[in-house]
Amino acid sequence: MNAIDIHLENFEGPLDLLMHLIRKNNLDIYDIPISQITAEYLQYLDVMKSLNLEVAGEFLVMAATLMQIKAKMLLPAPEVQEGESGPDPRGALVSMLEEYQRYKEASKDMNGRFNRYKDAFYRGSPVFSSEEKYLDLDFYALMDAVKRAFQRAEPTREVEADQFPIESRVAKIEKMLEGREWLLLDDVFAAETKRLGVITCFMALLELVKQRRILVSQDEAYQEVRIYPAPAPAAAIAPETAAPQAAGGAQN
Repeated sequence: MNAIDIHLENFEGPLDLLMHLIRKNNLDIYDIPISQITAEYLQYLDVMKSLNLEVAGEFLVMAATLMQIKAKMLLPAPEVQEGESGPDPRGALVSMLEEYQRYKEASKDMNGRFNRYKDAFYRGSPVFSSEEKYLDLDFYALMDAVKRAFQRAEPTREVEADQFPIESRVAKIEKMLEGREWLLLDDVFAAETKRLGVITCFMALLELVKQRRILVSQDEAYQEVRIYPAPAPAAAIAPETAAPQAAGGAQN
């Protein structure tokens, strides 16, 4: 079977994935259960690999870092004097996450300023039209749904790719949306019993988003992901059939 390459412009880095796992599990950033986080992080890398996503080297570096921290925490702690505590192997990771949070907050503030002033234009400044967001959610929310579907799917080693044409899954999603206001993302994967079927549904979803035939949205972080039919384009305003006659013009 030929590999399918998926490229996403808004694909975030390993620190974003770690923050997603910490917030999803409601964990304390200063007391991270490293074994749990490492296990979940590696599961996400497995999902990315199955989807043929381009995983940057920094994801693998972070995986190695987590494994190293986990190994250090399993070793006997060095002896320290009473009332003192030894160095925490997680310290460097916590510092990176703290700095990352500061950058994210600054980015959020800048985005808020942009939204407040985006409709104010100075004389001579260009006016840009804003396009509707057709994929408006944390990308890792998609990964969560795929991960759950993989856990339900039957373990298989080799599957013929022709059994899972993308066109069939595109038609399936559109059929499920007929007569409905919205559809849960998990429902798209619910009937898939093979991993390749889940992957094909995922690709069909991205293809429909790319063609602007559906909207994928998450109203609040870590809440259900919904799929909506794309709104029909607004009707173009017909040009005037004739220019108004100038005042005082000649009459026939």
